[in-house]
Amino acid sequence: MSTPENIPAVPAISERVRLLHAQMTLEEKLAQLVGHWVDKGEDNVAPLDGEFVATTSYAEATAEGIGHLTRVYGTRPVDPLERAQWLWSEQRRLREQTRLGIPALVHEECLTGLAAWKAATFPTPLAWGAAFDPELVEEMGAAIGASMRELGIHQGLAPVLDVIRDPRWGRVDECIAEDPYVVGTIGTAYVRGLQSAGVHATLKHFVGYSASQAGRNHAPVHAGTREIRDVLLPPFEMAVRDGGVRSVMNSYAEIDGVPVAANPRYLTGILRDEWGFDGTVVSDYFSVAFLHSMHRVAADRGEAAELALRAGMDVELPTGDAFLAPLAERIRAGLTDEGMVDRAVLRVLAQKEELGLLDETFDAPPAKIDLDTPRHRELALRLAGESLVLLTNEGVLPLGGTSSRIAVVGPNADSVEALMGCYSFANHVLANHPDVPLGFKITSVLEAIGKEFDGAALTTGRGCDVEGDDRSGIPQAAAIAADADVAVVVVGDRAGLFGRGTVGEGNDVESLELPGVQRELVEAVVKTGTPTIMVVLSGRPYAIGWAVDGPGAPAAVLQAFFPGEEGGQAIAAVLSGREAPSGHLPVSLPRSAGSQPFSYLHPLLGGPSDVTSADSTPVLPFGHGLGYTTFERTGLEVAGEVGAGEGFTAAVTVRNTGERAGTDVVQLYARDVYASVTRPVAQLLAYARVPLEPGETALVTFDVPTTRLAFTGRRGERVVEPGEIELWVGPSCIERETTATLTITGPEHAVTSGDRRVARSTVAVPAPSPAA
Repeated sequence: MSTPENIPAVPAISERVRLLHAQMTLEEKLAQLVGHWVDKGEDNVAPLDGEFVATTSYAEATAEGIGHLTRVYGTRPVDPLERAQWLWSEQRRLREQTRLGIPALVHEECLTGLAAWKAATFPTPLAWGAAFDPELVEEMGAAIGASMRELGIHQGLAPVLDVIRDPRWGRVDECIAEDPYVVGTIGTAYVRGLQSAGVHATLKHFVGYSASQAGRNHAPVHAGTREIRDVLLPPFEMAVRDGGVRSVMNSYAEIDGVPVAANPRYLTGILRDEWGFDGTVVSDYFSVAFLHSMHRVAADRGEAAELALRAGMDVELPTGDAFLAPLAERIRAGLTDEGMVDRAVLRVLAQKEELGLLDETFDAPPAKIDLDTPRHRELALRLAGESLVLLTNEGVLPLGGTSSRIAVVGPNADSVEALMGCYSFANHVLANHPDVPLGFKITSVLEAIGKEFDGAALTTGRGCDVEGDDRSGIPQAAAIAADADVAVVVVGDRAGLFGRGTVGEGNDVESLELPGVQRELVEAVVKTGTPTIMVVLSGRPYAIGWAVDGPGAPAAVLQAFFPGEEGGQAIAAVLSGREAPSGHLPVSLPRSAGSQPFSYLHPLLGGPSDVTSADSTPVLPFGHGLGYTTFERTGLEVAGEVGAGEGFTAAVTVRNTGERAGTDVVQLYARDVYASVTRPVAQLLAYARVPLEPGETALVTFDVPTTRLAFTGRRGERVVEPGEIELWVGPSCIERETTATLTITGPEHAVTSGDRRVARSTVAVPAPSPAA
């Protein structure tokens, strides 16, 4: 057996942990490296066959202790208070009745809030990106973390830092944006918030998952080193270096033929050796066993366990399919070095010590629990409101009090499920328990409009379902709209898992048209001549060019990315004008499925040209978003020169030129004109939300490190090259409203671990006068 002194790559292990480890048998060590799914039954929240259904009883599985308890609250609808009391008693049992007395670490999903019955449901991460508000996301993360800690949960399986590469992929609603900097800044904010409450965040899915072939879940990834380094890895690096994240989860993907779960280049070389990560790496569910059954790089589960451990995996979730009996057998046969197990065990014990588990007595379970407090709802409402993106408006919005007859039609008009993402407890778990109430208050768009327009006469009809080809209800919906002053038609997605729904994990698509016959419903309503507002509740952007600038386009289109439990109220408030929309597209609005994959971060050859008849130009660009006022951005100023590796200041004046208050998302873009490798035609360097009253002016100053312009050079190193940089500020990535030029001077700068990578912004309101 290896001794603790001989185990490499385990930082800052306390003497207490080393002594505890020295007492452990092989079985006790392996028990600390796996989870046990207490409530796993027939109602799967993952697509498993019988191969992965745990057969070991809870008592047998925990006889030598246990590393994790898997989804104690999030597998089926259990009363949180009753389950907390059960959990406290089980933790006491582990402390008092196992030889070493080590409590279990409890993990849960928390992507749209804690995935538990009666817990608050927040907007989906794609809505976080649309809000462009890291500070608010951090507040939300802290509130979610506080609920989790109150319930005895120690680790949350969020955030998702996959950069969107193809909207056909079903898990787009779990992602934040197609821009790695937006993903990184907002994802890091969530990490800080969650961990401020004493809950360890888990970055997923490290790395490459979203770049899967043809947008298919678990498909191979054909990404070059430069795309991985410059697009897919930066958000994870930011969350590790700037956010101090304590856990990372591997991607299911294989990159160039090597599954990430068995790739030491990523799980050790980059994550630990380059970035200095010293937390735990946990497997995505069943991904260790998948090395045998899906990827076929391991002859059996024992070999799969060795490959994962050697790569840098520490914990197998959700259960010990590979790390228990198959690995033990392999170690006893002398085929696997127990030292790899020791390394992982030391990391797990160090995590438990850091979380206070080794000292916890579990003698006082909570006496009362409220997982959906007024504070939760206030944060949910603010984030939902900030995330709504007004795509078009021909003057019909805001409605104000002028409409006395409002038709609210469409399959998502009276559906609360349509407000929530795939990883909400309602859509993830309660879909299997249709007789169980949601357990928290949520208002549909129809109900919210009725409350917002209290004096108006409301009429309604579904028109059609989200899916399917039944058109029989469309004439009735059109007749309802024809008899109204204004029509609101609510369409979009229904989030679900693995074929249950139109978007979500496993719900990948070949077409980006609105599902079913929803387009026909919208067109029928528009043809009535009644001013029509199309509200899209979805988890991905759809190819709705026909609704943006087509001949039969609605008078306005409002995009809502699954805005959560307060989403109905937020939408109604924007429609009435009580609140102004301020969201911006975190992902390009696609022209078609055939133009995918597409990113605004494309080089010159990635855009339209005269040498192809295919046009990948999106219908609306990254960063687009309208409001109820107008903004003018002028006077972009930067110093003429800056040394490579240093920082520069960019200042721009923003003025509210309209008659209403509003919030502008000020976006600073750059283009590296000539470089040693091809560079994007536009790259977001910095952004800031700036609220302004009518006529008010602000001076927005960005402090930008030149490392924001770093890229992987021809030698495979991240560098900042000297050369000319075009800068601009505008309402989206393609609109250059005010411009400047910067020259980076000096020798090429090799990016190091000590370099700053995040821009900082300051907003002075009112803007100082030129004389000042």
